[in-house]
Amino acid sequence: MQAAIRHDWSIDEIQKLFKLPFNDLLFKAQTVHRQNFNPNEVQVSTLLSIKTGACPEDCKYCPQSARYDTGLDKEKLMEVEAVLEKARLAKKNGSTRFCMGAAWRNPKDRDIPYIVKMIEGVRDLNLETCMTLGMLTKEQAITLKQAGLDYYNHNLDTSPEFYGEIITTRTFKDRLDTLENVRASGMKVCSGGIVGMGEKATDRAGLLRSLANLEEHPDSVPINMLVRVEGTPMAENEDFDHFEFIKTIAVARILMPKSHVRLSAGRTEMNEQMQALCFFAGANSIFYGEKLLTTENPEANHDMELFGKLGIEPEKRHGYSDEVTEAALLETVVESQEPALFYDAAVQ
Repeated sequence: MQAAIRHDWSIDEIQKLFKLPFNDLLFKAQTVHRQNFNPNEVQVSTLLSIKTGACPEDCKYCPQSARYDTGLDKEKLMEVEAVLEKARLAKKNGSTRFCMGAAWRNPKDRDIPYIVKMIEGVRDLNLETCMTLGMLTKEQAITLKQAGLDYYNHNLDTSPEFYGEIITTRTFKDRLDTLENVRASGMKVCSGGIVGMGEKATDRAGLLRSLANLEEHPDSVPINMLVRVEGTPMAENEDFDHFEFIKTIAVARILMPKSHVRLSAGRTEMNEQMQALCFFAGANSIFYGEKLLTTENPEANHDMELFGKLGIEPEKRHGYSDEVTEAALLETVVESQEPALFYDAAVQ
C-alpha cells in the first residue's frame, strides 16, 4: 500500500520520525521510495553560475553576498553562447537537467531577454531547464514559463522560527510568495534547505514541515549540508553530524513521497559510504560535476564511479537517448576551465 500524500504534518509527528531507530527510519524511507521510484536510478543535473557574486542579500552562509570578503571573483551575466556551450558539455556527460543560477536579489526586467534566450537554447538541446534567480514577480514567472523554463529553484533555507537568524534582507513570507508565483505560472517548484547552520532539531523538522505542507509538494527538494566558507559568518560552525544528515534525507522522503530529493551541497565532505546511505534513505537526485555555484562538488568521473559500484544509473527522461546515458557511465570527463564572456549586467 502506497504512503498517502499529506499536507497536514505536525512538528510532533515529524520529530517522532527523526527519533526512530536509525535502521527503522531508513527501512521506512526505502519502502516509501520503492513505492514511487526506481530505487536504482538517480536524476542527474548540472548547475552553472551564470552571474557570480555581488549579491546584496545578507545570507550568513553565502560566499556570494557582497557583505562578506570571501575572495570570490565577481562575474557579470554570462553570454548566452557561453552558457549553451556549458549545457552541451553537461548533456555529453550525461546530465538530463541544466540548472542556471544568478546571484541576484531578484532579476531586473532588462536581464529577462538574455535569460529567455538561455532557456530557449538549453531546451533546444533536449535538456530540462532550471533556474534560480532570486525572488520573482508574477509577471516574471509567467515570462519564464512561456520561454519554456521547466523548474524554478527557490529554497526556504530553514524553519520559519530560525530564518531571522540567517537572513534579514528578505522574509520567509517573501520566499513563500515567490514559490506561489512559480507554481501559479505552471512551472515546477524546486525548493529545499540547508542543515548545519546552528539550527535546532526542531528547526530541521520545521523546515521539512514547511515544504511538506505546501499546497503541492515541491517537485524537487534539495537538501544541502552547510559548506563553510572563510569570510562568511558561518565559517567556524561546528561539523554537522552525518547521521543526522542522512536522517533528514530519510524524513524528507517519507513526508514528500513523490518528490525528487536531491543530495546537494556538501557532498565533498561525504565519503562514498555516506552517499550510499543517502541514496538508500531516498535521495534520488544529484548535482553532477566539479562546481556547485561557487563551492566544490565531486568530479563527474567520481560520481559515475560511485554509481557503478552501487549499480545505479542516471534517471532517463522521455526522448533522452540511452547512448548518452551509457556514455556518461563509461566516460571520465573533467570540465576545462575556459574563460567565459560576460554581459555588462549591472550589479544588483
